[in-house]
Amino acid sequence: MYSISILRRFVVVVLGFSVVGAARAGDAKVTHHYAENDGVKIHYATAGDSGPLVVMIHGFPDFWYSWNEQMKALQSSHRVVAMDLRGYNRSDKPKGLEQYSISVLVSDVATVIRDAGESKAVIVGHDWGGMVAWTFAMTKPEMTERLAVLNLPHPKGLNRELANNPDQQRNSQYARNFQQPGAHEKLNAERLTRWVKGEAKRAKYIEAMERSDIKAMLNYYKRNYPRPPYKEDTSEPVRLKMPVLLIHGLADQALLHGALNRTWEWIDGDLTMVTIPGAGHFVHHDRPKLVSGTLKMWLLRDR
Repeated sequence: MYSISILRRFVVVVLGFSVVGAARAGDAKVTHHYAENDGVKIHYATAGDSGPLVVMIHGFPDFWYSWNEQMKALQSSHRVVAMDLRGYNRSDKPKGLEQYSISVLVSDVATVIRDAGESKAVIVGHDWGGMVAWTFAMTKPEMTERLAVLNLPHPKGLNRELANNPDQQRNSQYARNFQQPGAHEKLNAERLTRWVKGEAKRAKYIEAMERSDIKAMLNYYKRNYPRPPYKEDTSEPVRLKMPVLLIHGLADQALLHGALNRTWEWIDGDLTMVTIPGAGHFVHHDRPKLVSGTLKMWLLRDR
């Protein structure tokens, strides 16, 4: 069963079952493209021939294929683009920390939208892709039709938990490790793909990680992740007015769900929050049918 509680301007939905039938077996049928941003080529895969544009942004350590199940679910009603972030898989791997600042990553998303022939899109992100998605919506609201973020709480919520929650501070030790000099030398494709379930799927991930630049991947942490001593940001937030969907696996040990608290205080549009018991950080891999169905229902709402 499920329960729905309406609080102020948003809806919290706690779901423990699949809302759609099983997705078709196999991979989404995609075409591959490259967009160029200031000399850096960004690879993206596209599924679907018509409908509103949806741009999906993966996290660490991942690549465009992360969204395979969601692309299959949405391709009948939307044109879906899944990016390889710079440093990953088939996208370019420029050198230097500044090449991986959030503002540069946001500009990559804008470039992909324009390359796809549109001026705005639904933005969907997970993990680092979620941070890019939040920032994109805050800095480019005119290009953001809707915003959906998986297992990356509002930046203010994450900042608050890092500053005040000892559990989050302890569980963020991995990020501090990634910020250390030479951290990339301790990682390889085998270690980076241990979380992937299924032999065939993991083989795809190992191939993608071998094409990626691990040092560049860790530059996301070195350039953008807060460093101790953590201090809470009490400045006025940029208030989003577009519809926002948050999906969070409650078993996530990297980004604890306490950071979701008070999200509704920082958003002026409607907020739909879906929490999934038993699902971990890679929520769209752990519960693909549920995530895909929830995302599609939300996208088709009021359309």
